[in-house]
Amino acid sequence: MKYSESLKKYSDFGLVYNEGKSLANKYLVMYVRDNGLKKNRLGISVSKKVGNSIVRHRLTRQIREIYRLQEDSFKCGIDIVVIVRNSAKGKNYREIESALIHLGNLHDVIRGIGL
Repeated sequence: MKYSESLKKYSDFGLVYNEGKSLANKYLVMYVRDNGLKKNRLGISVSKKVGNSIVRHRLTRQIREIYRLQEDSFKCGIDIVVIVRNSAKGKNYREIESALIHLGNLHDVIRGIGL
């Protein structure tokens, strides 16, 4: 079982944005950067443009839960920042899950999952 934590500091987000690699799909943008640690760190960013606080927190909880359930499939030692696009508003859990796994596969940080 892996142990992950959240990215919380503005400086940590900045490092991932500046030094990481980014890829996007219809609903999400994912930045990935090696962190040199033996654990992953996940940061989630949802702009106020996406919706009110209820919508933003719902999307954040969904992404965190999707990551938690798929955590064993992710490579270890990376920082991940997920930015939620406006088009993700109103989408169901499976669509967001598919988008996150799709980006993980594109970044080559997920092993053996395809939806």
